[in-house]
Amino acid sequence: MSQVNLKKYNNDWFIPGSNMRIILWTLISALFFRTSLPVPSAIKVAILKLFGAQIGDGVVIKPSVNIKYPWKLKLGDHTWVGENVWIDNLAVVNIGDNCCLSQGCYLLTGNHDFTSSAFDLMISEINIKNEAWVGAKSVVCPGVTLQRASILTVGSIATKNLEELGIYQGNPAIKIKERVIS
Repeated sequence: MSQVNLKKYNNDWFIPGSNMRIILWTLISALFFRTSLPVPSAIKVAILKLFGAQIGDGVVIKPSVNIKYPWKLKLGDHTWVGENVWIDNLAVVNIGDNCCLSQGCYLLTGNHDFTSSAFDLMISEINIKNEAWVGAKSVVCPGVTLQRASILTVGSIATKNLEELGIYQGNPAIKIKERVIS
């Protein structure tokens, strides 16, 4: 019978950026993003763009936001990122236009292969299509797509794709009804 042996863990294949870029981002992030100080969104957007993020017009980024690697982030026009949002983007995170990431939600692009004795790292991008809403304290798991105008309700966990205009709730999130936009 095999056993988990973390001594065998090796993620040398995963190179998210140069050490200098990561260190510089960590410092800038602590000063301007992960702080509760009300740094204007325009300044945050400019910094993200300097670090390679693709950011649309009218983006709002609230205080205490944690973005792992901005060069793996795409935010569409008029998208809101609420307080204490954590974008743990080991892989690309694509967020469309007019989306809302509510307070404390977590976008998770990495996990581990529990069937591997070495507990191998696995990463997969997240796609949040136009007009989707990720509720407060919700989690979007690796490889998940939220289709147009779908909603992941407060405290829910999306382990699978959400259908267009679907409202999802629970852990794991299941569709509870259709969204009607007037």
